[in-house]
Amino acid sequence: MKIKTIRDLDIKNKKVLIRCDFNVPIKDGKIVDDTRIVGALDTICYALEKDAKVILFSHLGRVKEEKDLEKNNLEPVAKKLSSLLGRNVKFIPTTRGQELENAIQNMKSKDIILVQNTRYEDLEGKKESSNDCELGAYWASLGDVFINDAFGTAHRAHASNVGIPTHLNDKSNVAIGFLIEKELKALECLENPKKPYIVILGGAKVTDKIGVIENLVKKADKILIGGGMAFTFLKAEGFHIGKSLLDSESIDFCKKVLKEQGEKIVLPVDFAVTNEFTNEEEYRVKDISDLSVEEMGLDIGPKTLHLFESYLENAKTVVWNGPLGVYELEKYKKNTDKLLKYLVDHNIKTILAGGDIVAAANVCNVKDKVYHASTGGGATLEYLEGKKLPGIEVINK
Repeated sequence: MKIKTIRDLDIKNKKVLIRCDFNVPIKDGKIVDDTRIVGALDTICYALEKDAKVILFSHLGRVKEEKDLEKNNLEPVAKKLSSLLGRNVKFIPTTRGQELENAIQNMKSKDIILVQNTRYEDLEGKKESSNDCELGAYWASLGDVFINDAFGTAHRAHASNVGIPTHLNDKSNVAIGFLIEKELKALECLENPKKPYIVILGGAKVTDKIGVIENLVKKADKILIGGGMAFTFLKAEGFHIGKSLLDSESIDFCKKVLKEQGEKIVLPVDFAVTNEFTNEEEYRVKDISDLSVEEMGLDIGPKTLHLFESYLENAKTVVWNGPLGVYELEKYKKNTDKLLKYLVDHNIKTILAGGDIVAAANVCNVKDKVYHASTGGGATLEYLEGKKLPGIEVINK
Protein backbone atom coordinates (compact mmCIF):
# COMPACT_ATOMS: atom_id res chain seq x y z
CA MET A 1 0.00 0.00 0.00
CA LYS A 2 1.48 3.33 -1.13
CA ILE A 3 0.81 6.03 1.43
CA LYS A 4 2.19 9.53 1.83
CA THR A 5 4.99 9.92 4.37
CA ILE A 6 6.50 12.96 6.03
CA ARG A 7 9.20 12.91 3.29
CA ASP A 8 6.56 13.82 0.72
CA LEU A 9 5.58 17.10 2.39
CA ASP A 10 7.16 20.53 2.51
CA ILE A 11 7.39 21.18 6.25
CA LYS A 12 10.06 23.90 6.37
CA ASN A 13 9.06 26.54 8.94
CA LYS A 14 5.61 24.90 9.19
CA LYS A 15 3.77 24.08 12.39
CA VAL A 16 3.81 20.28 12.28
CA LEU A 17 1.34 18.41 14.49
CA ILE A 18 2.69 14.90 15.16
CA ARG A 19 0.52 12.25 16.82
CA CYS A 20 2.98 10.02 18.70
CA ASP A 21 2.47 7.02 20.95
CA PHE A 22 3.97 7.96 24.31
CA ASN A 23 1.72 5.55 26.20
CA VAL A 24 4.62 4.33 28.35
CA PRO A 25 4.66 2.69 31.80
CA ILE A 26 5.33 5.26 34.55
CA LYS A 27 5.94 4.37 38.20
CA ASP A 28 6.44 6.98 40.91
CA GLY A 29 6.88 9.65 38.26
CA LYS A 30 9.64 7.72 36.44
CA ILE A 31 9.39 6.08 33.04
CA VAL A 32 9.94 2.32 33.33
CA ASP A 33 10.33 1.58 29.61
CA ASP A 34 11.07 4.30 27.04
CA THR A 35 10.81 2.07 23.93
CA ARG A 36 7.85 3.96 22.48
CA ILE A 37 9.51 7.33 23.05
CA VAL A 38 12.67 6.14 21.30
CA GLY A 39 10.48 4.83 18.47
CA ALA A 40 9.21 8.34 17.75
CA LEU A 41 12.65 9.97 17.52
CA ASP A 42 13.28 9.39 13.81
CA THR A 43 10.18 11.30 12.77
CA ILE A 44 10.73 14.09 15.31
CA CYS A 45 14.39 14.50 14.33
CA TYR A 46 13.50 14.60 10.63
CA ALA A 47 11.01 17.41 11.30
CA LEU A 48 13.65 19.32 13.26
CA GLU A 49 16.20 18.89 10.45
CA LYS A 50 13.66 20.47 8.10
CA ASP A 51 13.32 23.52 10.42
CA ALA A 52 9.75 22.66 11.40
CA LYS A 53 7.96 23.85 14.52
CA VAL A 54 7.09 20.54 16.17
CA ILE A 55 3.91 20.10 18.23
CA LEU A 56 3.50 16.63 19.74
CA PHE A 57 0.28 14.92 20.81
CA SER A 58 -0.12 11.61 22.65
CA HIS A 59 -2.44 9.79 25.00
CA LEU A 60 -1.29 8.09 28.22
CA GLY A 61 -3.40 5.48 29.97
CA ARG A 62 -7.13 5.94 30.45
CA VAL A 63 -8.79 8.94 32.05
CA LYS A 64 -12.18 8.13 33.54
CA GLU A 65 -12.16 10.19 36.74
CA GLU A 66 -10.32 13.08 38.39
CA LYS A 67 -7.77 10.86 40.14
CA ASP A 68 -6.57 9.51 36.77
CA LEU A 69 -5.24 12.92 35.75
CA GLU A 70 -2.16 13.01 37.97
CA LYS A 71 -0.94 9.46 37.23
CA ASN A 72 -1.41 9.99 33.49
CA ASN A 73 0.35 13.35 33.28
CA LEU A 74 2.71 13.52 30.27
CA GLU A 75 5.26 15.80 31.94
CA PRO A 76 7.73 12.93 32.65
CA VAL A 77 7.66 12.15 28.92
CA ALA A 78 8.62 15.75 28.09
CA LYS A 79 11.62 15.48 30.42
CA LYS A 80 12.67 12.12 28.96
CA LEU A 81 12.26 13.41 25.43
CA SER A 82 14.37 16.49 26.25
CA SER A 83 17.11 14.17 27.49
CA LEU A 84 16.97 11.90 24.44
CA LEU A 85 16.95 14.77 21.95
CA GLY A 86 19.49 16.91 23.79
CA ARG A 87 17.23 19.95 23.48
CA ASN A 88 14.37 21.50 25.41
CA VAL A 89 10.88 20.11 24.93
CA LYS A 90 8.39 22.64 26.24
CA PHE A 91 5.56 20.94 28.09
CA ILE A 92 2.11 22.53 28.01
CA PRO A 93 0.02 21.14 30.90
CA THR A 94 -3.31 21.73 29.15
CA THR A 95 -4.97 20.34 26.02
CA ARG A 96 -6.50 23.64 24.87
CA GLY A 97 -6.70 27.31 25.75
CA GLN A 98 -4.65 30.49 25.83
CA GLU A 99 -1.47 28.99 27.28
CA LEU A 100 -1.26 26.42 24.50
CA GLU A 101 -2.20 28.89 21.75
CA ASN A 102 0.33 31.49 22.93
CA ALA A 103 3.10 28.90 23.17
CA ILE A 104 2.48 27.76 19.60
CA GLN A 105 2.16 31.35 18.34
CA ASN A 106 5.60 32.17 19.78
CA MET A 107 7.37 29.09 18.38
CA LYS A 108 10.49 29.41 16.26
CA SER A 109 11.85 26.84 13.82
CA LYS A 110 13.20 23.72 15.59
CA ASP A 111 11.15 24.43 18.74
CA ILE A 112 9.27 21.47 20.26
CA ILE A 113 6.09 21.48 22.31
CA LEU A 114 4.46 18.46 23.96
CA VAL A 115 0.75 18.95 24.65
CA GLN A 116 -0.81 17.40 27.75
CA ASN A 117 -2.33 13.89 27.50
CA THR A 118 -5.06 13.97 24.85
CA ARG A 119 -7.23 11.73 27.03
CA TYR A 120 -7.58 14.52 29.58
CA GLU A 121 -10.36 15.45 27.15
CA ASP A 122 -12.13 12.19 28.05
CA LEU A 123 -12.87 13.36 31.59
CA GLU A 124 -16.02 15.15 30.48
CA GLY A 125 -17.81 13.54 27.57
CA LYS A 126 -14.99 11.35 26.17
CA LYS A 127 -14.22 14.01 23.58
CA GLU A 128 -10.89 12.46 22.53
CA SER A 129 -12.04 8.83 22.37
CA SER A 130 -15.32 9.65 20.62
CA ASN A 131 -13.55 11.77 17.98
CA ASP A 132 -15.44 14.89 19.02
CA CYS A 133 -15.81 17.11 15.95
CA GLU A 134 -15.19 20.41 17.76
CA LEU A 135 -12.08 19.10 19.52
CA GLY A 136 -10.59 17.69 16.30
CA ALA A 137 -11.23 21.00 14.53
CA TYR A 138 -9.65 22.96 17.39
CA TRP A 139 -6.46 20.90 17.43
CA ALA A 140 -6.30 21.06 13.63
CA SER A 141 -6.44 24.87 13.81
CA LEU A 142 -3.16 24.89 15.75
CA GLY A 143 -0.98 23.64 12.88
CA ASP A 144 -0.28 23.52 9.16
CA VAL A 145 0.69 19.86 8.75
CA PHE A 146 -0.43 16.62 10.41
CA ILE A 147 1.73 13.51 10.77
CA ASN A 148 0.36 10.32 12.32
CA ASP A 149 3.15 8.22 13.82
CA ALA A 150 1.14 6.36 16.48
CA PHE A 151 0.53 2.85 15.15
CA GLY A 152 -0.66 1.73 18.58
CA THR A 153 -3.87 3.77 18.18
CA ALA A 154 -4.28 3.43 14.39
CA HIS A 155 -7.24 1.08 14.92
CA ARG A 156 -9.14 3.74 16.86
CA ALA A 157 -10.91 6.82 15.46
CA HIS A 158 -9.95 9.49 18.00
CA ALA A 159 -9.91 13.26 17.77
CA SER A 160 -6.10 13.34 17.83
CA ASN A 161 -5.50 10.85 15.01
CA VAL A 162 -8.61 11.07 12.81
CA GLY A 163 -10.22 14.36 13.88
CA ILE A 164 -7.14 16.50 13.21
CA PRO A 165 -6.48 15.38 9.61
CA THR A 166 -10.21 15.49 8.87
CA HIS A 167 -10.40 19.18 9.83
CA LEU A 168 -6.95 20.39 8.76
CA ASN A 169 -7.16 23.51 6.61
CA ASP A 170 -5.05 21.98 3.80
CA LYS A 171 -5.96 18.28 3.65
CA SER A 172 -3.04 17.56 1.32
CA ASN A 173 -0.70 18.28 4.24
CA VAL A 174 -1.29 14.94 5.99
CA ALA A 175 1.02 11.92 6.06
CA ILE A 176 2.41 9.14 8.22
CA GLY A 177 5.70 9.15 10.11
CA PHE A 178 8.56 6.69 9.91
CA LEU A 179 7.31 4.44 12.71
CA ILE A 180 3.99 3.72 11.00
CA GLU A 181 5.80 3.37 7.67
CA LYS A 182 8.02 0.70 9.23
CA GLU A 183 5.01 -1.12 10.71
CA LEU A 184 3.12 -1.20 7.42
CA LYS A 185 6.15 -2.39 5.45
CA ALA A 186 6.69 -5.23 7.94
CA LEU A 187 3.05 -6.31 7.78
CA GLU A 188 2.95 -6.16 3.97
CA CYS A 189 4.78 -9.48 3.81
CA LEU A 190 1.68 -11.12 5.31
CA GLU A 191 -0.37 -10.28 2.21
CA ASN A 192 1.46 -13.08 0.42
CA PRO A 193 3.52 -14.84 3.11
CA LYS A 194 6.23 -17.35 2.33
CA LYS A 195 5.08 -20.85 3.29
CA PRO A 196 4.93 -22.70 5.58
CA TYR A 197 3.13 -19.86 7.33
CA ILE A 198 2.60 -20.56 11.05
CA VAL A 199 0.56 -18.49 13.50
CA ILE A 200 1.09 -18.74 17.27
CA LEU A 201 -1.77 -17.48 19.44
CA GLY A 202 -1.64 -17.20 23.22
CA GLY A 203 -3.21 -14.94 25.79
CA ALA A 204 -6.34 -15.40 27.85
CA LYS A 205 -9.59 -15.25 25.90
CA VAL A 206 -10.73 -16.68 22.58
CA THR A 207 -13.32 -13.90 22.33
CA ASP A 208 -10.57 -11.32 21.79
CA LYS A 209 -9.22 -13.22 18.79
CA ILE A 210 -12.28 -14.64 17.02
CA GLY A 211 -11.82 -12.34 14.01
CA VAL A 212 -8.11 -13.13 13.81
CA ILE A 213 -8.71 -16.89 13.93
CA GLU A 214 -11.49 -16.71 11.31
CA ASN A 215 -9.26 -14.76 8.93
CA LEU A 216 -5.94 -16.52 9.51
CA VAL A 217 -7.23 -20.09 9.54
CA LYS A 218 -7.87 -19.61 5.80
CA LYS A 219 -4.33 -18.37 5.14
CA ALA A 220 -2.03 -20.08 7.63
CA ASP A 221 -0.73 -23.63 7.33
CA LYS A 222 -1.04 -24.17 11.07
CA ILE A 223 -2.26 -22.21 14.09
CA LEU A 224 -0.50 -23.19 17.32
CA ILE A 225 -2.66 -22.27 20.31
CA GLY A 226 -1.35 -21.81 23.85
CA GLY A 227 -2.11 -19.60 26.82
CA GLY A 228 -5.44 -19.59 28.60
CA MET A 229 -7.35 -19.68 25.32
CA ALA A 230 -6.10 -23.22 24.64
CA PHE A 231 -8.35 -24.58 27.41
CA THR A 232 -11.51 -23.33 25.71
CA PHE A 233 -10.53 -25.26 22.58
CA LEU A 234 -9.66 -28.32 24.68
CA LYS A 235 -12.99 -28.10 26.50
CA ALA A 236 -14.69 -27.93 23.10
CA GLU A 237 -12.85 -31.17 22.21
CA GLY A 238 -14.27 -32.85 25.32
CA PHE A 239 -11.30 -32.70 27.69
CA HIS A 240 -11.69 -32.00 31.42
CA ILE A 241 -9.70 -28.84 32.15
CA GLY A 242 -10.06 -28.63 35.96
CA LYS A 243 -9.92 -25.04 37.23
CA SER A 244 -8.07 -23.80 34.13
CA LEU A 245 -9.21 -20.60 32.44
CA LEU A 246 -12.38 -21.08 30.39
CA ASP A 247 -14.00 -18.63 27.99
CA SER A 248 -17.40 -20.31 28.05
CA GLU A 249 -18.95 -17.84 25.58
CA SER A 250 -16.56 -19.08 22.88
CA ILE A 251 -17.02 -22.85 23.17
CA ASP A 252 -19.44 -23.01 20.23
CA PHE A 253 -17.02 -20.98 18.11
CA CYS A 254 -14.17 -23.34 19.03
CA LYS A 255 -16.28 -26.38 18.13
CA LYS A 256 -17.09 -24.82 14.76
CA VAL A 257 -13.42 -24.05 13.98
CA LEU A 258 -12.29 -27.52 15.06
CA LYS A 259 -14.98 -29.15 12.91
CA GLU A 260 -14.28 -27.07 9.81
CA GLN A 261 -10.51 -26.48 10.06
CA GLY A 262 -9.37 -28.92 12.74
CA GLU A 263 -6.38 -30.11 10.72
CA LYS A 264 -4.90 -26.61 10.96
CA ILE A 265 -5.34 -26.17 14.73
CA VAL A 266 -2.56 -27.49 16.98
CA LEU A 267 -3.41 -27.65 20.71
CA PRO A 268 -1.19 -28.36 23.73
CA VAL A 269 -0.85 -31.95 24.91
CA ASP A 270 0.63 -31.25 28.36
CA PHE A 271 0.81 -28.43 30.91
CA ALA A 272 2.56 -27.13 33.99
CA VAL A 273 -0.26 -27.47 36.50
CA THR A 274 -0.89 -26.38 40.08
CA ASN A 275 -3.76 -25.92 42.52
CA GLU A 276 -3.14 -22.22 43.19
CA PHE A 277 -2.64 -19.20 40.95
CA THR A 278 0.61 -18.21 42.63
CA ASN A 279 4.35 -18.22 42.09
CA GLU A 280 5.03 -19.93 45.42
CA GLU A 281 3.42 -23.35 45.03
CA GLU A 282 5.36 -25.99 43.10
CA TYR A 283 3.91 -27.10 39.79
CA ARG A 284 3.92 -30.52 38.16
CA VAL A 285 3.73 -31.47 34.49
CA LYS A 286 0.66 -33.41 33.38
CA ASP A 287 -0.89 -34.53 30.11
CA ILE A 288 -4.16 -32.80 29.31
CA SER A 289 -6.06 -36.08 29.85
CA ASP A 290 -4.77 -36.31 33.45
CA LEU A 291 -5.88 -32.96 34.94
CA SER A 292 -7.87 -33.29 38.16
CA VAL A 293 -10.85 -31.09 39.02
CA GLU A 294 -8.72 -29.00 41.42
CA GLU A 295 -5.82 -28.34 39.04
CA MET A 296 -5.22 -25.51 36.60
CA GLY A 297 -2.72 -25.27 33.75
CA LEU A 298 -0.54 -22.15 33.84
CA ASP A 299 1.97 -22.93 31.08
CA ILE A 300 2.43 -25.39 28.25
CA GLY A 301 4.52 -28.46 29.07
CA PRO A 302 7.73 -29.86 27.51
CA LYS A 303 5.89 -32.21 25.11
CA THR A 304 3.89 -29.29 23.77
CA LEU A 305 7.01 -27.17 23.40
CA HIS A 306 8.59 -29.98 21.37
CA LEU A 307 5.39 -30.36 19.32
CA PHE A 308 5.29 -26.63 18.51
CA GLU A 309 8.98 -26.63 17.58
CA SER A 310 8.39 -29.52 15.18
CA TYR A 311 5.85 -27.41 13.26
CA LEU A 312 8.10 -24.35 13.33
CA GLU A 313 11.26 -26.14 12.21
CA ASN A 314 10.68 -25.49 8.49
CA ALA A 315 8.50 -22.37 8.83
CA LYS A 316 9.23 -19.46 6.50
CA THR A 317 6.86 -16.94 8.14
CA VAL A 318 5.64 -16.80 11.75
CA VAL A 319 3.19 -14.40 13.40
CA TRP A 320 2.88 -14.56 17.18
CA ASN A 321 0.41 -12.85 19.51
CA GLY A 322 0.13 -13.54 23.24
CA PRO A 323 2.31 -15.57 25.67
CA LEU A 324 1.88 -19.34 26.04
CA GLY A 325 1.72 -19.23 29.85
CA VAL A 326 0.94 -16.86 32.71
CA TYR A 327 3.88 -14.62 31.93
CA GLU A 328 3.57 -12.40 35.00
CA LEU A 329 4.39 -15.41 37.20
CA GLU A 330 8.10 -16.26 36.91
CA LYS A 331 7.60 -20.04 36.95
CA TYR A 332 5.23 -20.01 34.00
CA LYS A 333 7.11 -17.85 31.50
CA LYS A 334 9.96 -20.19 30.59
CA ASN A 335 8.34 -21.99 27.66
CA THR A 336 7.34 -18.71 26.03
CA ASP A 337 10.98 -17.62 26.39
CA LYS A 338 12.27 -20.94 25.03
CA LEU A 339 10.07 -20.74 21.94
CA LEU A 340 11.08 -17.11 21.30
CA LYS A 341 14.74 -18.12 21.46
CA TYR A 342 14.07 -21.11 19.21
CA LEU A 343 12.67 -18.81 16.50
CA VAL A 344 15.65 -16.47 16.77
CA ASP A 345 18.24 -19.25 16.87
CA HIS A 346 16.75 -20.81 13.73
CA ASN A 347 16.53 -17.46 11.87
CA ILE A 348 12.82 -17.86 11.24
CA LYS A 349 11.11 -14.73 9.92
CA THR A 350 8.99 -13.76 12.91
CA ILE A 351 6.53 -10.92 13.43
CA LEU A 352 5.53 -10.31 17.04
CA ALA A 353 2.05 -8.82 17.07
CA GLY A 354 2.44 -6.25 19.82
CA GLY A 355 1.44 -6.21 23.48
CA ASP A 356 2.57 -8.87 25.94
CA ILE A 357 4.58 -10.98 23.51
CA VAL A 358 6.76 -8.01 22.55
CA ALA A 359 7.26 -7.26 26.25
CA ALA A 360 8.25 -10.91 26.77
CA ALA A 361 10.73 -10.73 23.88
CA ASN A 362 12.19 -7.59 25.42
CA VAL A 363 12.64 -9.32 28.81
CA CYS A 364 14.51 -12.25 27.27
CA ASN A 365 16.58 -9.97 25.00
CA VAL A 366 15.34 -11.15 21.61
CA LYS A 367 13.07 -8.25 20.61
CA ASP A 368 15.73 -6.69 18.40
CA LYS A 369 16.57 -10.06 16.81
CA VAL A 370 13.17 -10.89 15.31
CA TYR A 371 12.08 -9.61 11.88
CA HIS A 372 9.56 -7.21 13.41
CA ALA A 373 8.19 -6.44 16.88
CA SER A 374 5.04 -4.37 16.44
CA THR A 375 4.36 -1.38 18.68
CA GLY A 376 0.60 -1.86 18.38
CA GLY A 377 -1.04 -5.05 19.61
CA GLY A 378 -4.63 -4.01 18.96
CA ALA A 379 -3.81 -2.38 15.62
CA THR A 380 -1.84 -5.42 14.46
CA LEU A 381 -4.62 -7.81 15.45
CA GLU A 382 -7.22 -5.77 13.55
CA TYR A 383 -4.87 -5.67 10.56
CA LEU A 384 -4.61 -9.47 10.77
CA GLU A 385 -8.41 -9.64 10.86
CA GLY A 386 -8.41 -7.81 7.52
CA LYS A 387 -9.97 -4.67 8.96
CA LYS A 388 -9.22 -1.11 7.82
CA LEU A 389 -7.39 1.02 10.38
CA PRO A 390 -9.07 4.45 10.76
CA GLY A 391 -5.81 6.22 11.64
CA ILE A 392 -4.29 5.00 8.35
CA GLU A 393 -7.39 5.27 6.16
CA VAL A 394 -7.86 8.97 6.96
CA ILE A 395 -4.35 9.64 5.59
CA ASN A 396 -5.13 7.64 2.43
CA LYS A 397 -8.25 9.73 1.81
